[in-house]
This record gives sequence, C-alpha cells and structure tokens, in this order.
Amino acid sequence: DLIAFCGMEDNPRHFLHMDDNEIEAVLERTDDPNLRLSLSFGIGMHHAGLTQNDRKICEQLFHDRKIQILIATSTLAWGVNLPAHLVILKGTEFYDAKSKGYVDFPLTDVLQMIGRAGRPQFDDRAVARIFVTDTKKEFYKKFLHESFPVESSLHKHLHEHINAEVAGGTITSAQDAVEYLSWTYLYRRLRQNPTYYGVEDSSERGVNAYLSKLVVECFGELERALCVTVDFDYAKGKVSVAPTPLGKIASQYYLSHTTMQIFATRLDSIDHANMFCDLLHLLSEAAEWAELPVRHNEDLLNRELERQVPFAIARGRVDYLSPHAKTNLLLQKHLVRGELPCSDYVTDTRTVLDSSIRILQAMVDVAAYKGRLECSLGIMELMQAIKQATMPTDSP
Repeated sequence: DLIAFCGMEDNPRHFLHMDDNEIEAVLERTDDPNLRLSLSFGIGMHHAGLTQNDRKICEQLFHDRKIQILIATSTLAWGVNLPAHLVILKGTEFYDAKSKGYVDFPLTDVLQMIGRAGRPQFDDRAVARIFVTDTKKEFYKKFLHESFPVESSLHKHLHEHINAEVAGGTITSAQDAVEYLSWTYLYRRLRQNPTYYGVEDSSERGVNAYLSKLVVECFGELERALCVTVDFDYAKGKVSVAPTPLGKIASQYYLSHTTMQIFATRLDSIDHANMFCDLLHLLSEAAEWAELPVRHNEDLLNRELERQVPFAIARGRVDYLSPHAKTNLLLQKHLVRGELPCSDYVTDTRTVLDSSIRILQAMVDVAAYKGRLECSLGIMELMQAIKQATMPTDSP
C-alpha cells in the first residue's frame, strides 16, 4: 500500500534520501527480493524472517536517516534502539498459539513501542498513533493518560519459588511460607488492591487467610508432583513440609514441578527397544517448552517438517500448533542437520538448544534416583547426540 501511495506522488522516492549509485550498492548487498523493492522507495522492513544481514542494513539506513519509514514487529521496540519522530501501532493484537487466536499485547509492550517516538537530538516533541477498534478506544485513552499500578505476578509462579525455599531449608511449614510471602511485593499489593487478586477481606486477617489458602494449595500441587512431602498435625494445627529428591533436582536445575512429575511417571514406561526415540519425545514434553513461540500457520510448516525427520511426533492425533510438538521437530532437525524452512525456526532452535542440556541433566538425575541404569545411559547418549548434532547411528 505504501509503495502504491508513493507511485501516485510526483516524486515516488521522497522517502529515500540516497542517490542512485548509493541505493544500487545497498540493493546488491540485500538478500530478500521484497526488501529490495521496498528499500528502493525508502521503506525498510525488520522482522525475524529476514537474514541478519538484511536486518542490519535496515537498522543502519534508518538510523542514518537515509530511509524514512521502517515497518517492524513489536520485538524491535525491545531489542533495537531506533527512535523516530512518528510511531504508528497498526493494531494491538498478536496471534497466541496457546489460545489459538488473537490476544492483546501486554501493556508494557505497547508502552515500549510508543516510547520509541521521540529523537532527543532532533525533536522537541514526537507523535505516537495507536489504531484500535472502537470497543478498546476508551481503555487505551485511559491507559495512555493515567498511570497504571504495577501488580505482582508471584501468585502465578509460586510453586517454583516455594519449592526452591523448601529444598533450601528456608521453609519447613505453612507458617514459614506465609511469613516468607509477607516480605514480598505480593503482600503489599494484596493490602492495597485486594480485588485484583480475588481477596474479599482486605484486613490483615483476611490477607493472611488468603495467603494460608494459597500456600496449602501450593503444597498440595507440589506433593502431587512428588517434589515435597506434606504432614498435617491436626492436634497442633500445624502443616509441615519437607523436600523430596525430585524437589531438590527441580530446584537445582531451575525446572518446573510439572516437569519433574512428567519425568518421574514417564521414565518407567520407556520402551528399551526404541529408547532414543522415546527419550527424545519425553524431553520435548517438559513444561519449559510451553513458552516456545508458535506463530500463525506454523502448523503447516510443522506437518511438512514431520515428513523430513526420522521419528513421527506421536501416534494418533497430533496438535501441530503445540510448542512441545515444535520442540520435538526442531530437535530432530538439529540431529540430522537438516535445513529449516525460515529464520524464525533457526532462532527457535537456538532457544531449544540453550535449555535442552540442562533439562537432560535433570532427567539423568531423576533416572538415577529411580534406579534406571539403562535410561540414564540412554539420556546421556541423547545429550551427546544433541551436543554434536548427530544421530547415534551415524558413522564417525
């Protein structure tokens, strides 16, 4: 649309501040054909689908004011410092694979993006425009002109914190856990904004009752995940908690309690005849992969990738939009040193490889704790295969 708009102007290249020789030299160094077309009109693009070289070219040209427009994804606002006089947010939603639909950007992301408006060395004012639907118009007006309080998210990630403190010996009872929480930011916000957290009674007694309920529920989930043991002394009205070996492993390797539960229950059902395949599938089921981004229409790419790797993701129905399925495919592609369909998958593979060895080391400890020697050796073999990017059956 912008290129068509430029074509209707008397000077189609009024967004471009380079002579013909300079722009030709830039276009020769550019890999993406669509980017070459847009750059010739002074319009740059910046997204994960471009090569590192193309992204650097766009960043430098925009920074040097040789192109006047840069179309970018939201991540640019966090990773690259490129202020502009005018910032336009063309929508406030993005595709979320978990909900399989479009959801609103976090308010912090919106703030970061509009914060790119303003060049201290050139401007004394700047402009930011947000395109939203009528239903969200008043909300964003209020959001932009009034301060929003910072709320705690500790209650959403309490299990890992409590498990680590139990494993370290800081917390040995429910009372210890409540006292631990009373020193957190969560406790302060509970007193000041109780309705946000679903607390009906904002008095100190009501907040303590809410924290006690939160702690007991957390203990129960950690116990079901085999990370702690809980003892109820009804005579004294005391709830005691102690760590298990699995809880200590989770704390040592910074893993979720649900990952420990998955490993502890699934290791017993590993098929020795297909151990490498089963362990690879088990690794990809770790809860830590739940945050791996799955973008719109990547299910089609994942289906195609499955045809190119040694092992099928699973028997029966497969959710190709699952981050766990994508992790499985990326690991297999890494092992066979196969070509990935786009640069997004290259970035995601780095993310998976950064955590896979740590998770496998925890899996070895779980297998050793359960006395599964063959599984321990199989996990070590998988670990070496990932480190060397090769299948165990490959000839040296």
